[in-house]
Amino acid sequence: MEIERYENKLLDRIELSFTLRHHGKSTPSRKQILHAILSHEKVKNPDLVIIKNCNTRFGQALTSGLAYIYQSEEAMKVEASYIHKRHESLRESEPEPEVEGTAEEDGGDE
Repeated sequence: MEIERYENKLLDRIELSFTLRHHGKSTPSRKQILHAILSHEKVKNPDLVIIKNCNTRFGQALTSGLAYIYQSEEAMKVEASYIHKRHESLRESEPEPEVEGTAEEDGGDE
């Protein structure tokens, strides 16, 4: 997983732009992406993480997107209500297996 990290102090969050290679595997679910980000960033409270704009490139095993890690629930109020509702199901059930794969393992034409 490749991650570009930006600290947005105005909105009290860390913004991650990620690229995930999943060669030989199916497209990862949002839950798998959430757990990959939790393990990569050592986030203590998964309720403060929002996954947005996940896109898988056609014909490639490459998924990119954005993740926001908020510092408090108060800061999360800037997100729309449908985003909060979408993430409720990610947090309720058991975690799926983590997504493995890095850019070093897989080749690509970037």
